[in-house]
Amino acid sequence: MQLSVIILNYKVRYFLELCVLSVQKALEGMDAEIIVVDNDSSDDSCAMMKSRFPNVKLIENKENVGFPKGNNIGVAHAKGEYICILNPDTVVAEDTFRKVLDFAKAQIDLGIVGCKLIDGTGKFLPESKRGVPTPWVAFTKLFGLYNLFPKTSAFNKYYAQHLSPIETGKVAILVGAFMVLKRELYNEIGGFDERYFMYGEDVDLSYMALLKGKNNFYFHDTTVIHYKGESTVKDGTYMKRFQRAMHFFYKKHFNGSVFFDIFMKVGIVLFSIIKMFQGKQKLKTLPDSYGLFTSSDQLNSLREKLQNRLTLKVESAEMVQLATNKKIEFIIDLETITFKQAINIIEEYHKPNHTFKLWVPKTDFIIGSNSSNDRGEVILLNEFNK
Repeated sequence: MQLSVIILNYKVRYFLELCVLSVQKALEGMDAEIIVVDNDSSDDSCAMMKSRFPNVKLIENKENVGFPKGNNIGVAHAKGEYICILNPDTVVAEDTFRKVLDFAKAQIDLGIVGCKLIDGTGKFLPESKRGVPTPWVAFTKLFGLYNLFPKTSAFNKYYAQHLSPIETGKVAILVGAFMVLKRELYNEIGGFDERYFMYGEDVDLSYMALLKGKNNFYFHDTTVIHYKGESTVKDGTYMKRFQRAMHFFYKKHFNGSVFFDIFMKVGIVLFSIIKMFQGKQKLKTLPDSYGLFTSSDQLNSLREKLQNRLTLKVESAEMVQLATNKKIEFIIDLETITFKQAINIIEEYHKPNHTFKLWVPKTDFIIGSNSSNDRGEVILLNEFNK
């Protein structure tokens, strides 16, 4: 088998449904499998999987065993030569896996391949490519030096700014939302270190690949939506877990001095506090109007459900450009538009006052996210016109 896609789910039922649908489309014609591991979700994630995706392998854990162990359980059942670790709050394009695998097969001493990630508004996520967070690199991140001196090699390593978002090349660290590597290498490393629970394990796996003499790559030629933060509530528990994970990473890989330990403790606290406040929910305001991206000239089922609120059918790019002064929510009709086209639309029309939701046929909801730091939003269509 060519590829196994491992999706670890925890209480994100609607995002999981969207993710699996996009993965199924991307794997058509490939010798591949999808393995969903559920970490004892209290929602109806597993019931949805069984009814909508009966042919997808579903592993139901009886407790939340964490990100590393959950993924390791999935990989243990995998048969593919390559594996993809994929977050459930992602959307892939129809050609994502083919492009990444073609690139991976052409490399020597392949480690891990990541790709270009955007949030639900089309904003590039800089953690798509990173450097090893040594004490100095962490310092440049904590105090914003990477923003002040993005072209200076001494300061731009945290987000691997030697590469632009539209350049493919070697990087050190990749994010666990999307990682492709050979199953043999994953097992040689020992998989994700289960001493982590959540956070830091992707940094650790990437670094372990480097220690094996492998090359990690950021691959820009496919874009994946990552509704960042959807699986995580950034509260006090988040802050504690983040601190613990980063402290463990530095203890595992770097033998620091007393000064180093103090610096890292202070830095981790500051950084985790910043992340916690970034994750605070913002008050949502209603759009000025709603637009529909569709290629259908017929009054399809989605338009019937939206007709009381829909004010703009997007028929051309000019219509979008003329609407720049309004706060518009664009709903993308996946009955007539492919996942790849939807991703391209979100990237192309990314603006501060534009938000996007996706509708998938045979579902009763639209779904998306208005910010990298906010939880995602699921709107049931029977409530939309109220």
